[in-house]
Amino acid sequence: MGKCAVVTGSSKGMGRAIVSLYAQHGYDVVIHYHQAKDEAYQLQQELIKKYNVRAIVVQADLASEVDIHKFVETVIANFSQIDVLVNNAGIALDNIVEMKQKNDFMKTLEVNTIAPFLLSRAIEPYIVTGGSIIMISSTNGIDTPYPESLDYDVSKAGLISLMHNLATVYAPRIRVNTIAPGWVNTDMNQTLTADFKNQQIHKILMSRFANPIEIANVVYFLSSEAASYINDSVIRVDGGVRKC
Repeated sequence: MGKCAVVTGSSKGMGRAIVSLYAQHGYDVVIHYHQAKDEAYQLQQELIKKYNVRAIVVQADLASEVDIHKFVETVIANFSQIDVLVNNAGIALDNIVEMKQKNDFMKTLEVNTIAPFLLSRAIEPYIVTGGSIIMISSTNGIDTPYPESLDYDVSKAGLISLMHNLATVYAPRIRVNTIAPGWVNTDMNQTLTADFKNQQIHKILMSRFANPIEIANVVYFLSSEAASYINDSVIRVDGGVRKC
Protein backbone atom coordinates (compact mmCIF):
# COMPACT_ATOMS: atom_id res chain seq x y z
CA MET A 1 0.00 0.00 0.00
CA GLY A 2 1.37 3.42 -0.97
CA LYS A 3 1.85 6.33 1.33
CA CYS A 4 -0.83 9.03 1.59
CA ALA A 5 -0.64 12.74 2.37
CA VAL A 6 -3.63 14.92 3.26
CA VAL A 7 -3.07 18.64 2.66
CA THR A 8 -5.75 21.20 3.48
CA GLY A 9 -6.06 24.32 1.39
CA SER A 10 -4.17 22.62 -1.43
CA SER A 11 -5.81 23.90 -4.60
CA LYS A 12 -3.61 27.00 -4.73
CA GLY A 13 -0.54 28.68 -3.27
CA MET A 14 1.61 26.92 -0.67
CA GLY A 15 -0.84 24.06 -0.34
CA ARG A 16 -0.68 23.35 -4.06
CA ALA A 17 3.11 23.26 -3.93
CA ILE A 18 3.05 20.98 -0.88
CA VAL A 19 0.57 18.44 -2.22
CA SER A 20 2.34 18.43 -5.61
CA LEU A 21 5.67 17.67 -3.96
CA TYR A 22 4.19 14.71 -2.09
CA ALA A 23 2.75 13.38 -5.35
CA GLN A 24 6.14 13.85 -7.00
CA HIS A 25 7.59 11.59 -4.29
CA GLY A 26 5.02 8.90 -5.01
CA TYR A 27 2.45 9.68 -2.32
CA ASP A 28 -1.26 9.31 -2.96
CA VAL A 29 -2.78 12.66 -2.06
CA VAL A 30 -5.92 14.37 -0.83
CA ILE A 31 -6.48 17.78 -2.42
CA HIS A 32 -8.76 19.96 -0.31
CA TYR A 33 -10.50 23.14 -1.42
CA HIS A 34 -13.19 25.46 -0.15
CA GLN A 35 -14.12 27.56 -3.19
CA ALA A 36 -11.40 27.01 -5.82
CA LYS A 37 -13.09 23.99 -7.41
CA ASP A 38 -11.68 24.38 -10.92
CA GLU A 39 -8.11 24.73 -9.66
CA ALA A 40 -8.50 21.66 -7.43
CA TYR A 41 -9.77 19.38 -10.18
CA GLN A 42 -7.23 20.70 -12.66
CA LEU A 43 -4.47 19.88 -10.17
CA GLN A 44 -5.93 16.42 -9.58
CA GLN A 45 -5.72 15.54 -13.27
CA GLU A 46 -2.24 17.01 -13.52
CA LEU A 47 -0.88 14.96 -10.60
CA ILE A 48 -2.49 11.71 -11.76
CA LYS A 49 -1.14 12.12 -15.28
CA LYS A 50 2.32 13.30 -14.27
CA TYR A 51 3.07 11.06 -11.30
CA ASN A 52 0.67 8.11 -11.67
CA VAL A 53 -0.64 8.44 -8.12
CA ARG A 54 -4.10 8.34 -6.61
CA ALA A 55 -5.42 11.85 -6.03
CA ILE A 56 -8.87 12.70 -4.71
CA VAL A 57 -10.49 16.11 -4.37
CA VAL A 58 -12.58 16.96 -1.31
CA GLN A 59 -14.52 20.18 -0.75
CA ALA A 60 -15.03 21.49 2.78
CA ASP A 61 -15.62 24.77 4.58
CA LEU A 62 -13.27 24.35 7.51
CA ALA A 63 -15.24 26.90 9.50
CA SER A 64 -17.99 24.26 9.65
CA GLU A 65 -17.64 21.30 12.02
CA VAL A 66 -20.18 19.39 9.92
CA ASP A 67 -18.01 19.89 6.83
CA ILE A 68 -14.92 18.78 8.75
CA HIS A 69 -16.62 15.52 9.75
CA LYS A 70 -17.70 14.90 6.14
CA PHE A 71 -14.17 15.68 4.96
CA VAL A 72 -12.65 13.11 7.32
CA GLU A 73 -15.26 10.50 6.39
CA THR A 74 -14.44 10.94 2.70
CA VAL A 75 -10.70 10.72 3.29
CA ILE A 76 -10.98 7.54 5.36
CA ALA A 77 -13.41 5.97 2.88
CA ASN A 78 -10.74 6.35 0.20
CA PHE A 79 -7.58 5.73 2.21
CA SER A 80 -7.49 3.32 5.14
CA GLN A 81 -4.26 4.79 6.47
CA ILE A 82 -2.63 8.21 6.37
CA ASP A 83 1.08 8.98 6.59
CA VAL A 84 1.01 12.78 6.70
CA LEU A 85 -1.56 15.43 7.60
CA VAL A 86 -0.58 18.99 6.68
CA ASN A 87 -2.86 21.60 8.25
CA ASN A 88 -2.17 24.32 5.71
CA ALA A 89 -5.53 26.00 5.06
CA GLY A 90 -5.82 29.49 6.45
CA ILE A 91 -7.57 32.80 5.98
CA ALA A 92 -6.67 36.41 6.73
CA LEU A 93 -9.36 39.07 7.08
CA ASP A 94 -7.17 42.13 7.51
CA ASN A 95 -8.65 45.40 8.67
CA ILE A 96 -7.81 48.26 11.01
CA VAL A 97 -8.29 47.39 14.67
CA GLU A 98 -11.27 49.73 15.09
CA MET A 99 -13.12 47.92 12.27
CA LYS A 100 -12.50 44.36 13.47
CA GLN A 101 -15.74 42.46 13.96
CA LYS A 102 -16.30 39.53 16.30
CA ASN A 103 -17.67 37.34 13.52
CA ASP A 104 -14.57 37.84 11.39
CA PHE A 105 -12.33 37.18 14.40
CA MET A 106 -14.19 33.97 15.20
CA LYS A 107 -14.11 32.76 11.60
CA THR A 108 -10.35 33.29 11.46
CA LEU A 109 -9.90 31.23 14.63
CA GLU A 110 -12.28 28.54 13.37
CA VAL A 111 -10.38 28.01 10.12
CA ASN A 112 -6.80 28.66 11.25
CA THR A 113 -6.75 27.06 14.72
CA ILE A 114 -9.86 25.08 15.59
CA ALA A 115 -10.10 23.21 12.28
CA PRO A 116 -6.51 21.88 12.57
CA PHE A 117 -7.38 20.60 16.05
CA LEU A 118 -10.56 18.87 14.90
CA LEU A 119 -8.88 17.42 11.81
CA SER A 120 -5.82 16.22 13.70
CA ARG A 121 -7.92 14.55 16.38
CA ALA A 122 -10.22 12.87 13.87
CA ILE A 123 -7.47 11.64 11.52
CA GLU A 124 -4.93 10.66 14.21
CA PRO A 125 -6.26 7.09 14.65
CA TYR A 126 -5.63 6.46 10.96
CA ILE A 127 -2.11 7.90 10.86
CA VAL A 128 0.53 5.18 10.68
CA THR A 129 3.10 4.76 13.42
CA GLY A 130 5.97 7.05 12.51
CA GLY A 131 3.64 9.40 10.64
CA SER A 132 3.50 13.16 10.92
CA ILE A 133 1.14 16.04 11.54
CA ILE A 134 2.49 19.37 10.33
CA MET A 135 0.97 22.76 11.12
CA ILE A 136 1.53 25.74 8.84
CA SER A 137 1.75 28.69 11.22
CA SER A 138 3.52 31.99 10.49
CA THR A 139 6.18 34.26 11.89
CA ASN A 140 3.16 36.49 12.61
CA GLY A 141 2.40 34.05 15.42
CA ILE A 142 5.88 34.40 16.90
CA ASP A 143 7.39 37.87 16.68
CA THR A 144 6.23 39.79 13.59
CA PRO A 145 2.71 40.93 14.49
CA TYR A 146 0.72 43.38 12.38
CA PRO A 147 -2.22 45.22 14.03
CA GLU A 148 -4.30 44.86 10.86
CA SER A 149 -3.83 41.10 11.15
CA LEU A 150 -4.22 40.73 14.90
CA ASP A 151 -6.86 37.97 14.61
CA TYR A 152 -4.66 36.11 12.09
CA ASP A 153 -1.64 36.58 14.37
CA VAL A 154 -3.56 35.22 17.38
CA SER A 155 -4.74 32.21 15.34
CA LYS A 156 -1.20 31.39 14.21
CA ALA A 157 0.20 31.72 17.73
CA GLY A 158 -2.55 29.40 18.90
CA LEU A 159 -1.57 26.89 16.23
CA ILE A 160 1.92 26.69 17.71
CA SER A 161 0.45 26.07 21.16
CA LEU A 162 -1.80 23.41 19.66
CA MET A 163 1.26 21.72 18.16
CA HIS A 164 3.01 21.59 21.53
CA ASN A 165 -0.01 19.92 23.13
CA LEU A 166 -0.67 17.42 20.35
CA ALA A 167 3.02 16.50 20.17
CA THR A 168 2.78 15.56 23.84
CA VAL A 169 -0.47 13.61 23.44
CA TYR A 170 0.54 11.68 20.30
CA ALA A 171 4.17 10.92 21.21
CA PRO A 172 5.98 8.74 20.42
CA ARG A 173 3.74 7.25 17.71
CA ILE A 174 3.25 10.45 15.68
CA ARG A 175 5.53 13.44 15.32
CA VAL A 176 3.87 16.87 15.36
CA ASN A 177 5.78 19.91 14.10
CA THR A 178 5.16 23.41 12.82
CA ILE A 179 6.47 25.47 9.91
CA ALA A 180 6.43 29.24 10.43
CA PRO A 181 6.88 30.93 7.05
CA GLY A 182 7.55 34.60 6.62
CA TRP A 183 6.38 36.37 3.47
CA VAL A 184 5.54 33.99 0.60
CA ASN A 185 4.49 34.76 -2.96
CA THR A 186 0.88 33.55 -2.81
CA ASP A 187 -2.52 34.90 -3.80
CA MET A 188 -3.06 36.05 -0.21
CA ASN A 189 -0.33 38.66 -0.72
CA GLN A 190 -1.22 39.84 -4.22
CA THR A 191 -3.11 42.86 -2.91
CA LEU A 192 -0.09 44.33 -1.10
CA THR A 193 0.93 47.75 -2.33
CA ALA A 194 4.31 48.04 -4.05
CA ASP A 195 5.58 50.37 -1.31
CA PHE A 196 4.58 48.01 1.51
CA LYS A 197 6.03 45.01 -0.29
CA ASN A 198 9.33 46.81 -0.85
CA GLN A 199 9.46 47.77 2.84
CA GLN A 200 9.02 44.13 3.83
CA ILE A 201 11.58 42.88 1.31
CA HIS A 202 14.13 45.35 2.73
CA LYS A 203 13.78 43.60 6.12
CA ILE A 204 14.54 40.16 4.65
CA LEU A 205 18.18 39.09 4.40
CA MET A 206 17.41 37.14 1.22
CA SER A 207 15.90 40.35 -0.26
CA ARG A 208 12.79 38.60 -1.60
CA PHE A 209 9.65 36.72 -0.63
CA ALA A 210 9.79 32.93 -0.57
CA ASN A 211 8.46 30.83 -3.41
CA PRO A 212 5.81 28.27 -2.36
CA ILE A 213 8.07 25.33 -3.29
CA GLU A 214 10.65 26.56 -0.76
CA ILE A 215 8.08 26.09 1.99
CA ALA A 216 6.95 22.77 0.53
CA ASN A 217 10.52 21.43 0.61
CA VAL A 218 10.74 22.02 4.35
CA VAL A 219 7.33 20.46 4.96
CA TYR A 220 8.32 17.34 3.05
CA PHE A 221 11.65 17.13 4.89
CA LEU A 222 9.91 17.34 8.28
CA SER A 223 7.69 14.38 7.44
CA SER A 224 10.52 12.29 6.03
CA GLU A 225 12.82 9.75 7.67
CA ALA A 226 15.58 12.36 7.44
CA ALA A 227 13.73 14.25 10.20
CA SER A 228 12.79 11.20 12.28
CA TYR A 229 14.00 12.76 15.56
CA ILE A 230 12.48 16.22 15.03
CA ASN A 231 9.35 16.57 17.11
CA ASP A 232 7.45 19.38 18.86
CA SER A 233 9.50 21.96 16.95
CA VAL A 234 8.83 25.22 15.15
CA ILE A 235 10.90 25.73 11.99
CA ARG A 236 11.13 29.30 10.74
CA VAL A 237 11.36 29.72 6.98
CA ASP A 238 11.58 33.48 6.54
CA GLY A 239 14.82 34.16 4.65
CA GLY A 240 16.37 35.72 7.75
CA VAL A 241 15.33 39.06 9.18
CA ARG A 242 17.53 42.12 9.64
CA LYS A 243 18.19 42.90 13.28
CA CYS A 244 18.88 46.56 12.67
